[in-house]
Amino acid sequence: MIIGVTGVIIEDQEKALQFYTEILGFQVKHDMPLGNAEGDRWLTVVSPERPDGVELLLEPNRNPVSLAFQQGLMEQGFPAIILGVNDAQAEYERLGGLGVEFTMPPTDIGLAIIAIFHDTCGNLIQIMQEKAQ
Repeated sequence: MIIGVTGVIIEDQEKALQFYTEILGFQVKHDMPLGNAEGDRWLTVVSPERPDGVELLLEPNRNPVSLAFQQGLMEQGFPAIILGVNDAQAEYERLGGLGVEFTMPPTDIGLAIIAIFHDTCGNLIQIMQEKAQ
């Protein structure tokens, strides 16, 4: 058994698509209409480093429970997802140069270096560089 798809709740699929592809550098894996009145899509992205790896579903927050969960995470300062990086400082500088707003700069927490930013779609996202043991 493997993890095939995981999701992040977002406010606007088109805005999320732009952020996750143009800023973060992910590639579209699936983009298919769901056929509902809202025009939602089954929209997933993958890392270009692992195009056959785990897909990230950019899922609209139309469900009141999903919306409350997303807002609760944001209010508490918890990231919705954690993305692995090889160099947290380099990603912090690259993303900052693209206008990404960080709420936490690269911070050494012992086993890893983490930083947290807004994804412009209602979430905090954490990047994590694991340190050698």
